[in-house]
Amino acid sequence: MFAVLKTGGKQYKVASGDVLRVEKLAANAGDKIQFNEILMVGSTVGTPLVAGAGVQAEVIDQIKGEKTINFVKRRRKHGSQRKKGHRQQLTLVRIADILEKGADKSGVMAAVSGAGVVAAPAAKKASPKKEAKAEAPKAEKPKAAPKAKKAEAGADDLKKLSGVGPALEKKLHEAGVTTFAQIAAWTDADVAAMDEKLSFKGRIEREGWIDQAKELAKG
Repeated sequence: MFAVLKTGGKQYKVASGDVLRVEKLAANAGDKIQFNEILMVGSTVGTPLVAGAGVQAEVIDQIKGEKTINFVKRRRKHGSQRKKGHRQQLTLVRIADILEKGADKSGVMAAVSGAGVVAAPAAKKASPKKEAKAEAPKAEKPKAAPKAKKAEAGADDLKKLSGVGPALEKKLHEAGVTTFAQIAAWTDADVAAMDEKLSFKGRIEREGWIDQAKELAKG
């Protein structure tokens, strides 16, 4: 039996025992995960997903793809050119089982995309100590409000970056990016994660935000 699953914005046709590389997942080597976005199982076609279907797999390793070179050249009076390499973070998995029904009750950890994310965050949230502290939420809310105000007060004017307007600045703030120093310190993995999260489609490298942020951070 085969199935067609969707993860990381791509579709894969898989069968039991197949080994494939997918966009980085929030899991560690040896973890058992389950893909729940199933477009087709055998002769059953989803509308768009097959209800109750799932594909279970074992994480073999976290790897990097082949290096790609990004070359940008601006033909202007004061033009510039930049060459940068990038290796996409990937997860190597082995397909273990294909479920036509009952995947929603299997109890297996769902496969979640997450570049640079440490796996199994749910285990921390379920700790008994945090559940005990949740009994007094009213006492915690007043303390959280002043912190949010301090973050806004110390934020930089991100609209100084090329191509950034009020709407795009708001998206960056919602993603936790408020200063030039944060952008200046981005790695290739951070850029790839932000591109995917906010659908920038290469704008960060195209506009040269990191170089601009380094200059602006100097004041």
